[in-house]
Amino acid sequence: MTAFLDTNILIYAQGTGPKSEIARQLILAGGTISVQVLNEFTSVLHRKFGLDWGVIAEAVADLKTALGPVRPIGVEIHSAAVDLARVHRFSFYDSLIVASALEAGCDILLTEDLQTGRRIGNLTIVNPFLQNG
Repeated sequence: MTAFLDTNILIYAQGTGPKSEIARQLILAGGTISVQVLNEFTSVLHRKFGLDWGVIAEAVADLKTALGPVRPIGVEIHSAAVDLARVHRFSFYDSLIVASALEAGCDILLTEDLQTGRRIGNLTIVNPFLQNG
């Protein structure tokens, strides 16, 4: 199975507590992310956590090492996201995540932002922070 990790997984991995440990284990297990996820991660680390750009660059480099190549977002993913937003009533940015995961051929989308257990094509949404999730 190939997992796509949403931004919240990466953010939790930066903290402490039960969710943080789960998030770190998910990253160590490997998976796929898109440039959108890296952009959101970078923004949150700077804006909400107030981290220095050098520290953020190191965190991004660590993620690239752990997760491999970052998937680009092109016009095709944008168009697919618009369709997903219209059909499934997701926010546009959640639709970009789903479209990227589908395009990458992932089986699982790990996120706490969407309904766990929901399937879109061959992709199953899973909230890894729920018990039995």
